[in-house]
Amino acid sequence: MTDASPSFYWLSRPGAKTPHRSWQPLSDAAYWENPNRKPDRHPLLAPPPEWADDLLRVARAVFAADRHALRERSFDRWTRHIRLSIPVTDRELWERAEPHLVMLLQNMTGDLWEISFRALDSGTPTSEPMTAPIDELAQEVTLFSGGLDSLSWAIQRATVRTSRPLLFVSFDERNFEELQFDLYSAVERRRERPLRRLTQSQTVRGPKGARAKLERTTRSRGLLYVATAVHAAAAESVAVVHVPENGQLALNPPLSAARSGANSTRSVHPATLYRLNLLIEAVGGCVRVANPLAHQTKGEVCAAARESGLSQDVLEATLSCGAPPRRQNMQSELANCGLCYPCLVRRSGLLHAYGTDRTPYTADPWDPRLPHDRTGHWRALRRWLDAPCSAIDLVADTPLPPDARVDTLFQVIQRGRDELRSLLRLQRRSIE
Repeated sequence: MTDASPSFYWLSRPGAKTPHRSWQPLSDAAYWENPNRKPDRHPLLAPPPEWADDLLRVARAVFAADRHALRERSFDRWTRHIRLSIPVTDRELWERAEPHLVMLLQNMTGDLWEISFRALDSGTPTSEPMTAPIDELAQEVTLFSGGLDSLSWAIQRATVRTSRPLLFVSFDERNFEELQFDLYSAVERRRERPLRRLTQSQTVRGPKGARAKLERTTRSRGLLYVATAVHAAAAESVAVVHVPENGQLALNPPLSAARSGANSTRSVHPATLYRLNLLIEAVGGCVRVANPLAHQTKGEVCAAARESGLSQDVLEATLSCGAPPRRQNMQSELANCGLCYPCLVRRSGLLHAYGTDRTPYTADPWDPRLPHDRTGHWRALRRWLDAPCSAIDLVADTPLPPDARVDTLFQVIQRGRDELRSLLRLQRRSIE
């Protein structure tokens, strides 16, 4: 069923009015969050520049609109045409940067975005953080999700001996608050420098109405994560924000034609980070976003965490799953399903680093008792590993940025395929 293109009007503040009756109003009130974590109460130690405030506002508006626009109402039940009006400090600057934002969003979500900007009204709340001595400001800013990759990078940087703080930017993960706290504590116990943690909400309120619901896909969530980290880095004069993701899943080459483009996550793809950096530069920003694990496989990331002093038990306690059982069922004790593609890459990475993976999963993909519809990722992976792979396959799906070294990235995929083949050999031994 085809529906009219959803149109959203991001309010400067909750309670403000929209002049467009046909546009759905959204604001910071769309997010479930503790009052002390609202955007104007970030525990930053210096005031963020206006461009960073605008970038964060844009990211929050985009993610809220993404969740409120249902794909099932589009003509193909996937591609949406989303209109969004956002207030910014410098309207002309953002209008010039708009092509970069639209290309970034199309790359991430696979949708058609029509973004318009208007001047921020004078009644908008502004940040008023304290200004701290320079030695108390963050020296590094990195995302910390509770996943294996971010944990590996966190322990590597936390064990660098320096007096300057490392700032982790995290997001509340429903049903996984304890897991995130335990992993942060594991890093804190081995730290050689001061650590700080900024935790924000990613939970969007659903629209009102008995039958109202939110879109389940969250392709623009990566922009929300990175924009929050960039906002903090800009405030405390940090030049680079690290977004740690192993090269296999950052590139995320499709296992089949049905998984091409935005049908697979592209939040840390080199092209995404390239376009994001172009956007930041276009609005006057001085922060760059980088993936420090882009040239490592999952197994190499696991080995680096092991060499930095984390135990296998801690690594196995991380969350890698694309559809965590505990998120679907609050009674579940399990964090990883073991069947989705991120779980399969996780299995191969831990197997590479330790020779075994003791993570409790809901199921093994090679279990003959599993119904056919639960083994789709496993079957697609086996077909992909049986097929030849070349450097052309890396650019056929999503073009790489002009500064990318295709040969180096292809080597990461090849090493990752070798790790995944080891998982196949383990499966064969288990059924013999």
